[in-house]
Amino acid sequence: MPASGKGIHHFHIRKRVHENLEPYPHPEKWKRRMDKAIYAVGIAGPLLAIPQALEVWVEKNVAGISLITWVGWLFLAFFWISYGVMHKEKPIIITYSAWVLINLFIIAGVIVYS
Repeated sequence: MPASGKGIHHFHIRKRVHENLEPYPHPEKWKRRMDKAIYAVGIAGPLLAIPQALEVWVEKNVAGISLITWVGWLFLAFFWISYGVMHKEKPIIITYSAWVLINLFIIAGVIVYS
């Protein structure tokens, strides 16, 4: 779940929006498209972890998987969900809710097959 750098980007965007009061939906076509595309990108991230989950549950192979790392990602995802709820940012809420599910799935597999 190496998406934590995006949070800094979001923070700077919020500062710019606060200072410039950008309209939403944005009048620029490419920004409107990006506003919509972010939902697909948010879902694609957790989907990329499915091969890892399959390796754990189908192959029953947990070699090289750090439980501490995945639990850490889980806690970070809960933090991001809280942030998304506070700022009413649906893309963040959706993305990190999906990450919570995949993290729990992998964590459970690591516990079962360790």
